[in-house]
Amino acid sequence: MKVSRRKFIGQSALGLAAFSIVPRHVLGKGYLAPSDQLTKAIVGTGGMGRGHIPYAGTRVVALCDVDKKNLQLGLNEVEKGVKSFSDYRELIQLPEVDIVHVATPPHWHGIIAADAAKAGKDVWCEKPMTRTIGEGKRLTEAVQQHGRIFRLNTWFRFEGNFYGMNTTIKPIKKLVDSGLLGWPLKVTISRHTGFDWKFYWVGKTGLTPQPVPAELDYDMWLGPAPYKPYNVHRTHQTFRGYWDYDGGALGDMGQHYIDPVQYLLGKDDTSPIYVEVDAPVQDADAVGTFRRITYTFADGCQIVLDGEGRDENVAYIEGPKGKVFRGFKTDIPDLERKLAEFPEPPAQQTDFVDAVKGRKTFALNDQNGHRSCTIVNMGLIAMRLNRNLKFDPIKQEFVGDEEANRLIDQPMRAPFTM
Repeated sequence: MKVSRRKFIGQSALGLAAFSIVPRHVLGKGYLAPSDQLTKAIVGTGGMGRGHIPYAGTRVVALCDVDKKNLQLGLNEVEKGVKSFSDYRELIQLPEVDIVHVATPPHWHGIIAADAAKAGKDVWCEKPMTRTIGEGKRLTEAVQQHGRIFRLNTWFRFEGNFYGMNTTIKPIKKLVDSGLLGWPLKVTISRHTGFDWKFYWVGKTGLTPQPVPAELDYDMWLGPAPYKPYNVHRTHQTFRGYWDYDGGALGDMGQHYIDPVQYLLGKDDTSPIYVEVDAPVQDADAVGTFRRITYTFADGCQIVLDGEGRDENVAYIEGPKGKVFRGFKTDIPDLERKLAEFPEPPAQQTDFVDAVKGRKTFALNDQNGHRSCTIVNMGLIAMRLNRNLKFDPIKQEFVGDEEANRLIDQPMRAPFTM
C-alpha cells in the first residue's frame, strides 16, 4: 500500500510520541506535559479554515461548518475519527479540545471566540478580529476574565516578508525606534508602497432572492446578522462585500496592513483620535470602495490608506528627518552603519504552541489585536456615514456623534448575544 510522505511522517511521529508523552490527565486538569501535542477544533472549514489544519504541534480532533460540502472537504483532509458538527456550541463543550480555531466570516468571530474562551478553550482567530468595536471590547474581556491564550491570525508584526517592503518588520521597527526618522511619522499604505487594496470585494445591490442550497444551513450561517433573503453572492468568499458580515477591501486586508504599523509606531495601547474619509456614498447593504482614509493619533502620527494610488513616489514612512520607501529603501545615508549602533527590538512570543503550554501572552493577542481592529472599524464607520469622526481612545467611543456610536454596538439577531 502506498503511503504519502506526510502521512508516514505523522504516523512515525505518533508512534515515537507514545513512548514519551505524559497523558494530560496525569498532571491534572488544565496542565500539559511539555511534550504533549495540543488538540484543536476548527470552526469554519472553507478554504481559509482548511488552511488551519496542518499547523505544527497541534492535532485536529473536531471540525464544524454549517455547509455540509465544506465540512466534508475538511474531513477529507484529516484523520478518520475526527468529530464533526454543524453547531459550534456543541463543539466547544468537548473536553478533549485545547484550542478553538475560528475561521468563519467576521460577523461570527467575536461570538464564537468569546464563547470558546468562556468554555475554557484557548483561541486562534482569523482577521479581522471582530466586525465591530463593541464586539472587540467584549471579546477582550472574555479572554482576560477566563485566563485564555488568544492569537489573531495575522503575523506580519513578527515574521514573514512584509509585502512590498522586501524585508521582515524587524529592521523597520529598529529604524523607527532609533529616532533616525524623527517624530511624528506618517505611514502611507498604497499600491505604490506595496499594499494592494482588493477593491473587487464589493457588494451588489438589488440581489434577487434564490433558493437556499440543500447543504447549507443558511439561518445558522447568518447567525447574529439580520435576516436577508439568500443569494449566493452573500455567502462564502463574496460575503466580504456586505456590511452585515464584513467590510469589503478594508475589512479583508486592513488588519494585515495596519496591525504592523500600529506595532511600528508603538500604539498597541491606544487608538487614533481622528479619522478623515474620502469615499463614494455607500449603499446601506453593499460595501463600496474608498479613495483615502487618514487616521491621526494624539501625538501627530498618521496612517494614510490610499485607495487611489495618488502619488507614485510616496514614501511608506515619512518623518521630519528621513523617509523609507518601498523595498526598504531610504534617503538616510549610510543607514546600515548607523542602525548597527542601536539595540534590536525586544523579543516577541511568536510560538503559539509554546504560549499555550507555558500560559504566555502571544505577540498578537486579544488586546493589541483589538486596538488594530478598532482602527479598521473606525474607517469602516467613517465610510458608512461618509464623514470625519473624532474618537476617544480611553472610552473607545466617538466624540459628539451618537450615530457613529450606534455602530460600535450593533443589534444581534436573537437568540445570539455577546
